Amino acid sequence: MARHVIKLGSGIVATDTGALRRDVLAGICGAVAERRRAGDDVVIVSSGAIARGIDIMALGGRPTAVEDLQAASAVGQGRLFRAWDELLSGEGVTPAQVLLTFFDLSHRTHYLNARQTLRRLLDWHVVPVVNENDTTATDEITFGDNDFLAAQVAILVEADQLVLLTGVDGVFSADPHRDPGAVLIREVTDYEALDAQADVDQTTSSLGSGGMRSKVVAAEMATAAGIPAAIVNGLRPDAIAHVLGGGRDEGTHFPARALGYSSFKLWLRYAKPSRGTIVVDAGAARALREGGTSLLPVGVTAVEGRFDAGDAVQVSDGDAVIGKGITNYTAAQLERVKGLRSAEARAILPRAAEEAVHRDYFVLA
Repeated sequence: MARHVIKLGSGIVATDTGALRRDVLAGICGAVAERRRAGDDVVIVSSGAIARGIDIMALGGRPTAVEDLQAASAVGQGRLFRAWDELLSGEGVTPAQVLLTFFDLSHRTHYLNARQTLRRLLDWHVVPVVNENDTTATDEITFGDNDFLAAQVAILVEADQLVLLTGVDGVFSADPHRDPGAVLIREVTDYEALDAQADVDQTTSSLGSGGMRSKVVAAEMATAAGIPAAIVNGLRPDAIAHVLGGGRDEGTHFPARALGYSSFKLWLRYAKPSRGTIVVDAGAARALREGGTSLLPVGVTAVEGRFDAGDAVQVSDGDAVIGKGITNYTAAQLERVKGLRSAEARAILPRAAEEAVHRDYFVLA
């Protein structure tokens, strides 16, 4: 038995005018039902609520104001899930609607609750249909057309595969819509080299907010958790069915990487937003990078931003980010004790922790 997370962008769910691509969704639901009959679990992450709202309200294009986007989502979300419900139920599959925001995954308790809910639905052999709750999300707190949300969901449910559906056959060396000589890249293992060899700035549709770059980053996130990913043409249901069945000659594939991150550190690295920056000296930077040690106040040279104890902060050597961690100090407290040894720091803040950032709550960039 395998567990798949399938993500559909707005351009797969709807046309550029916001009209539902019902035939495409029907083909995808058929492929999902086939995997369920084979004993696999499937989670669908579906964009398209805003696009549906734009079509229903005849807005003529994607709004730019947050309140308009939220209102369009409120109009479209129910209609979108109704389509999923009808199509999946017609295939003998029971769906469930799950709406999440970045807040739900950036706070540890909410993160664990979301994981428990999704896992229980899968235990019941239900197909969760997940979308961002656009009616409460803001322009500062979004998932990027659900690509990052899909990666987080794959990590949450410990998926065996993340499949990101787009309107082209995968990642190309150039934009295939403009360059007839563009070559499909079949496998990606070096993310730093990818920018030099591929066009990862391709956009998807006029009604979406993502693009190929966000899909590549989502694949990078998933593979860091040991989950292989693929970017596949979602307008061809036969391609989707082939990849879900284990085929590798469709789309661009991203093999899993054995980075050994715990679920907590994956959450910290990818889901928890940073609230400020702690700048450290050369010795502390070397110890963090090479020794896996905790960060003590004595190694801190500067504090940037406003944050509270328990917030995530970036740790920098002044030139580059070293990693991200959970701080035991507020910005004001750390400003008072930076550069001091632990005994000196406790003389000023008797109840303060010895470590500014403990090694168990720190992940390298």
